[in-house]
Amino acid sequence: MTSDGISLPRVDAAGEPAGSVAAPAVFAIHPHAHAIYLAVTAQRSNARVGTASTKTKGEVSGGGRKPYRQKHTGRARQGSNRAPQWPGGGIAFGPKPRKYLKGLPRGIRRLALRSVLAAKMRDGQVIVVSRPSLDPPKTKTIAALLGKLGAGGAAVFVADGRDEGLHRACRNLPYARVAAAADVSTYDLLKAARILVTAEALAALAKRCGTEAGDAA
Repeated sequence: MTSDGISLPRVDAAGEPAGSVAAPAVFAIHPHAHAIYLAVTAQRSNARVGTASTKTKGEVSGGGRKPYRQKHTGRARQGSNRAPQWPGGGIAFGPKPRKYLKGLPRGIRRLALRSVLAAKMRDGQVIVVSRPSLDPPKTKTIAALLGKLGAGGAAVFVADGRDEGLHRACRNLPYARVAAAADVSTYDLLKAARILVTAEALAALAKRCGTEAGDAA
């Protein structure tokens, strides 16, 4: 960090150091851990398909007659052999198809994104990088760049918009993904060990994370 904010390392398209860049003032905040938690749980919940389903005793085939008489058997009375306590019976309180959608206020989503970026910047996990030359798109070009930057683990390349060449170059790397600045989520950034962002994408993220009351928190 510098005296007036966060300084981000900058590299060229080959991964060589090219100075540093001052982070936008919008990220000069103390990360809000609870906002990150809310955003991550909401995204993971919204990704659930909610198709799990079990049958109750009324839906299981069979069990139409009483298994044995009511009295004088020495056993507990039973009305159906498809009750939950019987093998092959229905499931008590099992899951049924449902929606797991969770809404989140826009301000909380914005705060969560700002917070995770601010935390990653302070930890030195955000690198400003020039877009590599991908003509034609080659996976080995991106793999070499990520290896040079120590991003062999989970890495997210944040571009200003949809970058088809970058997507094609990264699609065979299981540890790397590409996202547009307008679409990248808090969870995507939180999982990344390295966040590679172009200068244009950094400006777009700062604009996306801005608040109505002003950029500084």
